[in-house]
Amino acid sequence: MATLPDLIAAELVAAWNAHDSDHLEALYAATYEGTDVGDTAPIRGPAGARRAVERYLRAFPDLHLTLERSVTDSGQVALFWTARGTHRGPLLHIPPTGRFIAVRGSSLLAVQDSRITSGLHIWDVAGLLRTLGLLPEL
Repeated sequence: MATLPDLIAAELVAAWNAHDSDHLEALYAATYEGTDVGDTAPIRGPAGARRAVERYLRAFPDLHLTLERSVTDSGQVALFWTARGTHRGPLLHIPPTGRFIAVRGSSLLAVQDSRITSGLHIWDVAGLLRTLGLLPEL
């Protein structure tokens, strides 16, 4: 049987793939605090989460997340995902390249009262930079 964190995680991935910023924002608690390796500052509150999501969707308007695996324990869920899309807008001060990317990452989310209260998002920034032609192949 699916737990609340599992259900919230599935809803989150579906909202990302629908590019539904309103639904995404509604999944976050007012007290949300998040860390994303692609961000220099913490992400705070539903509005902060929405801004972060919209920044990625502007950079990759065809962005699609594939949930590879999830692990749930005590009100937390770890998501292992792959993001795919075409780089059509600026991201990390990098102008659009038109290149297709596939980046793997993981997110650890805490869920309380049907809302995401914290998040840690770690993804392959170096792999993204290599795909965009900004780092040499290993």
